Amino acid sequence: MVDDDPLVCDSIRRMLAVDGHVVETASSGEAALELFQKAKFDLIIVDYKMPGMNGDELAAAIKALDPHQPIVMVTAHPETLASSGNPLVGVDLVISKPFDLQELRSAVSKLLTKA
Repeated sequence: MVDDDPLVCDSIRRMLAVDGHVVETASSGEAALELFQKAKFDLIIVDYKMPGMNGDELAAAIKALDPHQPIVMVTAHPETLASSGNPLVGVDLVISKPFDLQELRSAVSKLLTKA
């Protein structure tokens, strides 16, 4: 989970831990790229709006390293993304904030069964 808000990272980590998932967190795109280059992840969940490197930039960088890496983007502003014309290269699925555990479970299940 990549989000500059530690409370969001912790909340998502806890939600996924309920289902037995082990979650690594990073507070920036740069930190996430460092983690990604050292380890293999089944799924990456990334916030869109972060200081420095936005989630779409991170997703594109990760997909350049591993085109098959599943990536979920979470955003509080899906309408802004939709109207921006940005195709979100590298993002497999977008979830709008706020979301509940079932929405998160559904996204994780959908992308992990594709892998």
